[in-house]
Amino acid sequence: MAASVAIVADRLGWEEQKLIAAADRTGLTLKWVNDEELTVGPGGSAALDGYDAVLVRSRSYTRGGLLAEALSPHHRLVLNSASAIAICENKLVTRTRLQSAIPVADYQLILTRKDFTLALSRFQTPVVFKPIFGGMGRRVTIIENLKSAQSIYDYVEDLGHAFEQAALVERFYGGASIRVFVIGDRVEAVSRFTPGTGDWRSNAAIGSHQEGQSISADIRSITDEVLKVVGPGIFGVDLFETEDGYVLNEVNHAPAFRAVADSSGIDIAGAIVDYLASALA
Repeated sequence: MAASVAIVADRLGWEEQKLIAAADRTGLTLKWVNDEELTVGPGGSAALDGYDAVLVRSRSYTRGGLLAEALSPHHRLVLNSASAIAICENKLVTRTRLQSAIPVADYQLILTRKDFTLALSRFQTPVVFKPIFGGMGRRVTIIENLKSAQSIYDYVEDLGHAFEQAALVERFYGGASIRVFVIGDRVEAVSRFTPGTGDWRSNAAIGSHQEGQSISADIRSITDEVLKVVGPGIFGVDLFETEDGYVLNEVNHAPAFRAVADSSGIDIAGAIVDYLASALA
């Protein structure tokens, strides 16, 4: 009997549709299940009864990890694992867990205005100010002029929860980034993202430019070290280029892949489905 996989996500996006379409050739059954309609308890979720595996693609930076943890005892496979998501969803945890093995982007933790002021004195402008929890470039700010910095922090103080206020100030490594797409324990594709017109950020969701790249030995080596910590799964590993080599920015646990697929020419959806089929065989 063919295995069935629930794609647990808050919406049926381009990636989810591609995954469902790609499953036809493998014998797997993939269906989208809205993560906002699950009721999970000690017995799991009735909405997921009959599914062998759960592919967690929740874009929420709290919902995905909680669901992976609650559902893992009830399904043969939950990707990504709760432990991996816990590392990836928190940008500080990502860097502290990996900084002994690979170079990570230089940063300072910001919990108060005093932290913020000290970080500005440590780094030369421009610097990047980003939330610890979040994705797709949202609330990531470049500070080029110290005269405007404190007024930017005013907005952070007005956020209602300490969860939202936790942030990093990091060294600015330029607008470009390298996205390494990992499936299982191997690098599937690499693309270079550069900012589009009118924005300094290179996130695909904002409108950047992408170009496929070869998979270098350095990229493979860094990725191997990342996987030693998070384990095999489906990740978007983001790197910055420096004169001394690559440094890690973050690891995405529910990565979009349209831009990487288009720029690299790799069938990412097909590769993910093949990995699921192999894992459930």
